[in-house]
Amino acid sequence: MIREEEVYKIGKIGKPHGVKGEMSFMFDDDVFDRVDADYIVLLIDGIFVPFFIEEYRFRSEETALIKLCDIDTQEKARELTNCKVYFPRSLSDSDQDDMPLAEIVGFSLISASNGSVIGAITHIDTATENILFEVETKDGKELLIPAAQEFIKDINTGNREITVELPEGLLDLD
Repeated sequence: MIREEEVYKIGKIGKPHGVKGEMSFMFDDDVFDRVDADYIVLLIDGIFVPFFIEEYRFRSEETALIKLCDIDTQEKARELTNCKVYFPRSLSDSDQDDMPLAEIVGFSLISASNGSVIGAITHIDTATENILFEVETKDGKELLIPAAQEFIKDINTGNREITVELPEGLLDLD
């Protein structure tokens, strides 16, 4: 069984393309093309399900057409529309210095000043030039923390932690 901490989200499945099971695939990270991976993982009804890639071709920098094994009709492809697509962390080609932002969702944010857990990164907001970590604290509060390089002191991929040194008072803003 695949666990959430073993994968990271790279995109989602779009509408069927044609009648033989091909689908559009909108992706944030083309890691499936950079590394030798035979499969991707889809989240279906809360369960991570691996699917072997039969073939794919890029349509743009953010979209591909993908054909998965055993998905051979338009109806089967339609059932997967809007499914989130994940990639196994174990197959990722990234290291600490060039890790894609999508791969750090789920990491804990740790305060460098006192070692306490600020919260878990739930999303990366890249809508503006200033990238933000969306963080959920233990008490359910949502914070927006700048993902500025000067704030990040350490990334521990083994423990899935990012240690940050934030300006005084930043966590107290509403």
